[in-house]
Amino acid sequence: MAADMDASSVLDVRNLAVSFRTDRGEVPAVHDVSFTVKPGETLALVGESGSGKSVTSLAVMRLTPPAPQASLTGSILFRGRDGQVRDLATLAEHEMQAMRGNEISMIFQEPMTSLNPVHRIGDQIAEAVRYHRKVDRQAALDRAEELLVLVGIPEPRKRLKSYPHHLSGGMRQRVMIAMALACDPSVLIADEPTTALDVTVQAQILELLKELQERTGMAVVFITHNLGVVAEIADRVMVMYAGRIVERGGVVPLLKHPLMPYTHGLLRSVPRLELAAFGQAKLEAIRGNVPDPTRMPQGCSFHPRCDHAELGRCDRTIPILEEAEADHLVRCHRWRAIASVEA
Repeated sequence: MAADMDASSVLDVRNLAVSFRTDRGEVPAVHDVSFTVKPGETLALVGESGSGKSVTSLAVMRLTPPAPQASLTGSILFRGRDGQVRDLATLAEHEMQAMRGNEISMIFQEPMTSLNPVHRIGDQIAEAVRYHRKVDRQAALDRAEELLVLVGIPEPRKRLKSYPHHLSGGMRQRVMIAMALACDPSVLIADEPTTALDVTVQAQILELLKELQERTGMAVVFITHNLGVVAEIADRVMVMYAGRIVERGGVVPLLKHPLMPYTHGLLRSVPRLELAAFGQAKLEAIRGNVPDPTRMPQGCSFHPRCDHAELGRCDRTIPILEEAEADHLVRCHRWRAIASVEA
């Protein structure tokens, strides 16, 4: 029996932790991650590569390797179309198969590797429709054609017979979106769906997702490292670093008044046209790299890269996730001092 869930939420992740078994022992990848998403809302997961964003999304979809290769703990509460709340973390695999691609779907990072190169586009989209809706092949292909129209692909009937290599990167990404939307999911997880696309196609994909969300009311979990995209599409933001949430809040207060030094660093790394106009085009960078999960530093995992780190404190204890303001959480020992200086 799933735990109680806020009636306004469609997805409620609580204390999610994921670790992997390796030759060097158990390696934690995600630590105590909690968040909720409401219908029609977009939550952006932000962070550098290796911060735990994709592992979090794969865990929600139950696509991490099975035990003992991987360990998943915590709750993933999901409200289905029937109004029943289920904990996806405890469902048997056959039960999860009925949910995955049907009520909760995912757009993967690389459409060229996610699409099967030896099957036609139409058959790949129709497969999910036939599996979940139990219709015949022609009805599934008709639905696939509707979806290609929905995502803005010209000559949809002709494209049903195309193979992935016949399409451009932008078209393949639209096909991936069509596949994810095939069964009208309540939650769509988009894992960096615009990373490999040029800025024009990227803008088209973002606009398409917003239009589809307004039309269907689905919730979106949007994973990205691009804060420009976050400002464009998100309602709320969750910043991750080394597998932990380090800041979470509404998109406007978090981007205007970040409290975590890591979030400050990400924002300073974004190119700004107004600075370039005044000859200040040099970008700041966060020194160092995301830590190796097998050799995580003691204390705050960001302290070796942080200009505000306090020896004897930041390098000894992991800060808790505190509520700095209403719906604005931050994980930093020194956020109060940093906020007063920034003010």
